[in-house]
Amino acid sequence: METAPALRALGPGDQSGRTVVVTGANSGIGLVTARAFARAGAHVVLAVRDVERGRRAARSVPGDAEVRQLDLADLASVRRFADGWDRSIDVLVNNAGVANVPLRRTRDGFELQMGTNHLGHFALTNALLPHVTDRVVTVASNAHRAAVLDLDDLDFTGRPYRSGAAYAESKLANLLFTLELQRRLTASGSPVRALAAHPGAAATDLNRHLGPVMTAVASTVGRFVQQSDTAGAEPTLWAATAQLPGGGYAGPAGFREQRGHPTLVGRSPAASDPDLARALWAVSEELTGSGFPAVGAGARSA
Repeated sequence: METAPALRALGPGDQSGRTVVVTGANSGIGLVTARAFARAGAHVVLAVRDVERGRRAARSVPGDAEVRQLDLADLASVRRFADGWDRSIDVLVNNAGVANVPLRRTRDGFELQMGTNHLGHFALTNALLPHVTDRVVTVASNAHRAAVLDLDDLDFTGRPYRSGAAYAESKLANLLFTLELQRRLTASGSPVRALAAHPGAAATDLNRHLGPVMTAVASTVGRFVQQSDTAGAEPTLWAATAQLPGGGYAGPAGFREQRGHPTLVGRSPAASDPDLARALWAVSEELTGSGFPAVGAGARSA
């Protein structure tokens, strides 16, 4: 498999004149991604729930950046963000996420991890897609390999809730979304590409809800296998800028995809299932009230 060069040294290349929207860009991999694009000349939009935190983060971005409010756990906020958008977007990076949280629900009643990580980004992408000119990159996770998606109960209303299982399902949903989005883009004649990426074992604040035992493990054993948030952002940057096939999945090339330079990686059989991807899309449309728009010249029904 093709592996990228050392992005730590090269960065994403010249991005002058391009606009990049990064969700959840006030910390971690999202902030690293925003900094890299801004440093390379792009206009970067930090789409964040907490605007004040976003403004503080933006002060560390070395270039042209702006902050816009976006709460992916509130579909009304997603609609406001999209309705206020009036220019082209070269790259949309669906980076924001929550992980391993106790059972909580979004403003619209969805289980928080599925609602934020998948459904919020699903609605956002469909709403912004007429503005996107190059690609959509969605940050997934190898946690998807442990997931069994229950389309009849995405919200854990009829089955016992386990935070790790809910997170894994949301990450499987990210990959199925990418698969079906690329199918629809291809069918519509759009040149836009949908890709996914995962950071490997990256040290970010996404793991702050692990609990005391797993936090202790992460702070001891984890330091020998985890890579920095800067290194963890490399697959996202590669997926957002390299000449990769639509539907591709980028991740670290090292042992068990935990660390290393980015390469194209595999996914579970469930994450490659086109029928499951179509079924999830249909459920997501029903839950969010959003769907695939007409995109590109001569777009036709997908």
